[in-house]
Amino acid sequence: MPYIPHTPKQIEEMLATIGAKSIDDLFEVIPQNLRCKTFNLPKGKSEQEVCRCIKELASKNKHNLTTFLGAGFYDHYIPAAVKHILSRSEFYTAYTPYQPEASQGVLQAIFEYQTAVARLMDMDFANASLYDGGTAIYEAIMMAIRITKRKKIIICETVNPIYRQMLRCYTTNLHLEMITIPHKNGSSDFENISQNIDQNTACVIVQNPNFFGEINDFTELFQIAHKQGTLGIISVYALMQSILKTPGEMGADIAVAEGQSLGLPLNFGGPYLGIMTTQKKHIRQMPGRIVGKTVDREGKTGFVLTLQAREQHIRREKATSNICSNQALCAFQALLYISLLGPEGLKRVAELSIERAHYAAKRLTEIDGITLLNNNHFANEFTLTLPIPAFELINYLAEKNYVPGFPIGRYYKNMENCLLLACTEKTSEESIGILTEMIKAYLKKHS
Repeated sequence: MPYIPHTPKQIEEMLATIGAKSIDDLFEVIPQNLRCKTFNLPKGKSEQEVCRCIKELASKNKHNLTTFLGAGFYDHYIPAAVKHILSRSEFYTAYTPYQPEASQGVLQAIFEYQTAVARLMDMDFANASLYDGGTAIYEAIMMAIRITKRKKIIICETVNPIYRQMLRCYTTNLHLEMITIPHKNGSSDFENISQNIDQNTACVIVQNPNFFGEINDFTELFQIAHKQGTLGIISVYALMQSILKTPGEMGADIAVAEGQSLGLPLNFGGPYLGIMTTQKKHIRQMPGRIVGKTVDREGKTGFVLTLQAREQHIRREKATSNICSNQALCAFQALLYISLLGPEGLKRVAELSIERAHYAAKRLTEIDGITLLNNNHFANEFTLTLPIPAFELINYLAEKNYVPGFPIGRYYKNMENCLLLACTEKTSEESIGILTEMIKAYLKKHS
């Protein structure tokens, strides 16, 4: 879109129309200390100069790191075919399919994605177009509030703290009773959670595997919740659902996930994909886009948006959500990944990731002073207790192009010596061995 400057006369006419004396009057509501002191814009550059500048900036990024970082986002291998198919013009230009007759390809892609995700999570229905894993939990909470007409929310402290920070931001002015149940040495406190569920509770929120990497079965907890008319919401590691007990098997009412592990690159934090699935009885309160399969007057198969209670359809305050963007491209990328790997491929990736993590845990806990946070079952991620602060070790190893994990103390009090490590199928035994030797040498030198 070209920039068209206004003449002084046009500016004067516009200001007069809205009742302002000057352009500065438009910014009076912004406190002086929050206003820009200067835009400090550099002089314009040629295309060649801009390209050189961008390349210089990009070269400062460390892209040759060996990383054991997880914490909800994982470095899985993405087959080349995913990007090749995704780059076809009929897919990468996709946005909201308002006109079904002109959007059959996009609608079918979303429909197939919903089908694949619902099967992976073992739930009745899935939607599309949630931003990420944290947004999906928020939307699940609002869904539970609409269904139960209650405002008490119980969330376990083992749910990803990044997601919980997002929830605090989204719900600050909603007057909800948000109760966080403390973890017990990295484990979910089932007894405490159960005792806090009552007839005023809209939902209980848990995660599997939890943020510390521990695997749990929440079947019994959800049964307790259902007796009080409370919904069970679970956030899961999408790829691991190929081998773990699924949300459907546990009896969850709503299951959400961050879809990044299904073929999306890390990309400095996005764009990602929020997955949401639910049981059939709750589908009318599920936000986002839901595509249905039907036939036209001639009996030909067609796809349409259904249950469209969205803000774009003039629902306003009655809308189930105010999600405006369409994550169909990210959803399609996840569908391509799932389809290319298939059930056995997904299972093998999950198994390899778990095998590498357990091998890493064995090697690292052989070092004097390093132990597992607890002895409970874990998948491809686990928490270590170190004899030194985790940040100290991370800073040292990062200089050697190794990122040993995530510092738990960043979000949890009195856990500064805890380090969260993740492995995927890309993690080699060689890199695990090198990490072990470097940590061993550092601890020996600083003991």
